Amino acid sequence: MFFDTPIYFVFLPLVVLVYWRLDRYKQNVFLLAASYFFYGWWDWRFLSLILTSTVVDFFAARYIARSSDPLRRRALLTLSLVLNFGFLGFFKYFNFFADSLSSALTTLGLSGFTVTALRIVLPPGISFYTFQAVAYIVDVYKRKLEPAGSLVDYALFISLFPHLVAGPIQRPSHLLPQVQKPRQFNGDFFFDGLMLILSGLFRKCVVADNCALLANAAFSGRMGTPNLGVVLIGVYAFAWQIYADFSGYSDIARGSAQLMGFHFLVNFRQPYLATSLQDFWRRWHISLSTWLRDYLYIPLGGNRGGEAKTYRNLMATMLLGGLWHGANWTFVVWGGIHGVGLAVERWFGEPQPGNRTVIRTWASRILLFHLVCLAWIFFRAQSWSASLAFLAGIADWRLPAQFLSALAFLA
Repeated sequence: MFFDTPIYFVFLPLVVLVYWRLDRYKQNVFLLAASYFFYGWWDWRFLSLILTSTVVDFFAARYIARSSDPLRRRALLTLSLVLNFGFLGFFKYFNFFADSLSSALTTLGLSGFTVTALRIVLPPGISFYTFQAVAYIVDVYKRKLEPAGSLVDYALFISLFPHLVAGPIQRPSHLLPQVQKPRQFNGDFFFDGLMLILSGLFRKCVVADNCALLANAAFSGRMGTPNLGVVLIGVYAFAWQIYADFSGYSDIARGSAQLMGFHFLVNFRQPYLATSLQDFWRRWHISLSTWLRDYLYIPLGGNRGGEAKTYRNLMATMLLGGLWHGANWTFVVWGGIHGVGLAVERWFGEPQPGNRTVIRTWASRILLFHLVCLAWIFFRAQSWSASLAFLAGIADWRLPAQFLSALAFLA
């Protein structure tokens, strides 16, 4: 079930109407059932994955919290991490690594070896709820969070339908306490939720979907061989498409949650007004960037251990962050571009906002926006070769006949 489909706007009002007529415990049970119905709308078999990881993580966290034996605690943490990342790795990356291995064997002249390819359907939202579950088990292990006392409460924290499919990734310390305590109806909060839903729908259905028409035409070749005009239209359209799509879905998720008394953290803060890549990642997909910082970059060592290790940790974080977005080497390249850019900024030092004039601020914003757009080419293209072919169009300064009309449509 997607947020921009008619069925969702039958489902959501019915859920909200029934929800506010129940007490807290019944609200949680009802919301859990509604969330599983929402998730099982695509394919009920996917429910077995989220149910399995939910039950294992719930009991593992309780035993971790009770135990004082370091080996036992570490073994339970490992069990949870292997299960969660095992599900994610198999369903999202099996074919990717199988295809990569097959290509590598062919390159080495070992074409006689075959690698089994399976038709694996990617369960919706698995990347989001996996990261949420990992954050919970790690926080309990580090004794930063008390484990949930109720399986229903924990299961609802993992599967609450507004964030289940497209995020934002919810921090256990922020959402779990809200699940565990009674919610009170607040008219202003409810109205703000409605406005967030309308804002999100506008971004998704008006901005993103229309920008997608131009981006798809440019990247698919329907505008002709890539040249400067095609590249500019394609990459500008995709830049606004992906921002409006992600932020639109986040707003609908936040708004839907507010209709039921839950607060989700802001996920985007005008990222295209950033003046550096560090600033960009403080504004773009905030729930993901902070998760990568707290559960990957810092555990790897962060900026401890010298400059060389810091750059290594930074690159590893961004490369894995790129791969999280999709099972394709182009996403790794996209993450690598951001990793190199962040490393360069760290080397020279991020300019302080107070040292910039208005002209320098806007010059930084424009330069940074185009660097981000350059990386978007690899994010959007279907393959490494397609990325390079599209990028090479910058050298051809011709403009297609439809350039002005396409630019006007984009504007």
